Amino acid sequence: MAASGIELRGVSFGVAGKAILSNIDLHLREARIGIVGRNGSGKTSLMRVMAGLVTPSDGTVRVAGLDPARNRRAMLSAVGILFQNPDHQILFPTVGEELAFGLTQMGQSAKEARAQARHLLAEVGRTHWEGVATHTLSQGQRQYLCLLSILAMRPATLLLDEPFAALDLPSQVRLRRRLAGLGQQIITISHDPTAVAECDRVIWLEAGRVVQDGPAGDVLGAFTAEMARIGGLDADADLSG
Repeated sequence: MAASGIELRGVSFGVAGKAILSNIDLHLREARIGIVGRNGSGKTSLMRVMAGLVTPSDGTVRVAGLDPARNRRAMLSAVGILFQNPDHQILFPTVGEELAFGLTQMGQSAKEARAQARHLLAEVGRTHWEGVATHTLSQGQRQYLCLLSILAMRPATLLLDEPFAALDLPSQVRLRRRLAGLGQQIITISHDPTAVAECDRVIWLEAGRVVQDGPAGDVLGAFTAEMARIGGLDADADLSG
């Protein structure tokens, strides 16, 4: 995947006449890529467009040469998405069922999928999780379960939407360690510069447009300085009472 990557050409996206992304041109091939921006800058919409969850208003998206909106089954092994809130992602009452679901979507029988789920849990030292009710897991455990569910399908690229935002510090450390050991291309979306500081490339998005694109140090230095400048303004002074 990383060789051909994700390519966006002239991509725009809007909802109810409101522009959210405007004329995005990107070719994402590096192993570790960060996308930063303030809340409302279009980061999550960009991720959803890349994954084929929504169709751009204009332009083209190609993932490993395929249109993600038209090749949904192929995308299961091409792109995996880890959302910020695991409760928006978990569908089934037990861990084993949750892990098996994606595998059945890829064509495995229910028996094969459950066996693969057990094998995956054994690999990470969590065989005792199989019959556990998903709602009894902690926030960090639910996030880890979502990651395991994605990895079970062996996607070439992972899209992470604010993966550390809702986790306590020990859970963040565990998740960072797990991600660091993965061979997939990882694209991390965050408003927090520290979440993408180790990336090979960082893209700064503002109001649906690319402001800067380059090495992490250069982009994050400029981004942090601009956020500090904006933070120093009396931003709500023009709001009516």
